[in-house]
Amino acid sequence: MSFKYEALVLFLALFALYSPVAALSSYLPIVRPFSHAQQLRLALGLAGNVTVFVLLAIWVGEPLLELLGISTAALTATGGIALILAAVPLMRGTGAVVPAAVPVAVPATAATDAPAPAGQADPRSVLFTPITFPLTVGGTTFAFGVAASADAGSTVGRLWLSVAAIAYAVVTGVTLYLSGHVERRISAAAAAILDRIAGILLTSIAVVLLVNGFTDLVYARWGTG
Repeated sequence: MSFKYEALVLFLALFALYSPVAALSSYLPIVRPFSHAQQLRLALGLAGNVTVFVLLAIWVGEPLLELLGISTAALTATGGIALILAAVPLMRGTGAVVPAAVPVAVPATAATDAPAPAGQADPRSVLFTPITFPLTVGGTTFAFGVAASADAGSTVGRLWLSVAAIAYAVVTGVTLYLSGHVERRISAAAAAILDRIAGILLTSIAVVLLVNGFTDLVYARWGTG
């Protein structure tokens, strides 16, 4: 089996697990408070985070998990808990993932990296959780990278897997960026409905993550007990 084939298999596996169409709808209520420029920064930040996450899984995933004493099942369950805390208010229509931004006049000469004014949503508050983890990557994503690395074995193989990881990261960043365009083209009433739908979807994903994570944890304990 060639290294290129293994890299393609990893990319397709990550792509199928991610499901861009489902992910795009999940991002909608999260990107709403932010401007176009902030959404672009979120997309670039997500692509960077995903690249680092999957490359860590490929190059140092197995020894890192052993050193920390953390299983991929535990990562999956943790992602489910984090996501359900954010998703339930959306599903009930009682809140949003992040507070709505309050328009604030900012001078054109202001530095783009300056801290957000009081009352204005800060993209960094949602970039890692819940956008990067667990909506985009999680324990299963990490497990895919570790397993592919073990199969590749050699440095050349891991380099090809790294190319696949970067390609996957680009897909996630583009998906998040497109969600901003979709969000700007829907009415307030439609946005409220989509918030409820996204809340149901996110809660469903959270439940799946929790069940899979805890099931794997119990199975691992029972199997080694």
